[in-house]
Amino acid sequence: MTASTSTPEVQNTSGFTTLNVEQGDDRLHVRLHRPEVRNAIDAAMVEELHAVCAELESNPRMLILSGTAADPSSGTKAIFASGADIAQLRARRRDDALAGINSSLFNRIAVLPMPVIAALDGFALGGGAELAYAADFRIGTAGLRMGNPETGLGILAAAGATWRLRELVGEPLAKEILLAGRILTGEECLDAGLITQIVEPEELTQAANALADRIARQDALAVRLTKSVFHAPREAHPLIDTLAQGILFESPAKFDLMQQFLDRKKS
Repeated sequence: MTASTSTPEVQNTSGFTTLNVEQGDDRLHVRLHRPEVRNAIDAAMVEELHAVCAELESNPRMLILSGTAADPSSGTKAIFASGADIAQLRARRRDDALAGINSSLFNRIAVLPMPVIAALDGFALGGGAELAYAADFRIGTAGLRMGNPETGLGILAAAGATWRLRELVGEPLAKEILLAGRILTGEECLDAGLITQIVEPEELTQAANALADRIARQDALAVRLTKSVFHAPREAHPLIDTLAQGILFESPAKFDLMQQFLDRKKS
């Protein structure tokens, strides 16, 4: 994979109503864009995110997910996503829950071929938090507020939080978030390992692109297979590791990159 700069030349190709999409050779930057309702995840956004997934499944690239940046001139506050659209959620019934509308989407995002980076500022609550949990990497700001207040609305966090959050932060803290409605600050997210870095809000996009640049300097096939192997069930190892390594041992990139390493040692 060819590394790109931290400010790649992009073009807006979305035509979406709930997302702004910037497209580069090795990454897509998707900004949730329903600022009038704090980026609440509604049916239209779910459909458009599925379209993004379809594109990335057919043309594997990294995905950066972010929300609305603060704009002091207009009074707009930074926000990733405030959760599901409560007006739509209140109308849903049992059959809607059984359809797994959000969980199906977030699972699809989690298993995209190339890494997903969530750049988080402001509120990332409910479904917004669960969308972030599905990413491979999370970068945040001190102003981040993340949690799952679903039990206060008479429902549960059913789009991945009940198991992803425990894997990410451990059972005691996960239960406090899920059962007692605790909302974590950016610093608390960093301390818990829920995010890996805190940056200033104006540096958030740059930090996400810098991480994507580091990934882009690796071999694309090796990154793709490593992600797949990492998320394989425990019982699939070590067989799946061996099979994936067998594929990579025959890739032209392996020979080229190792020869370059040997040549550098000689010089």
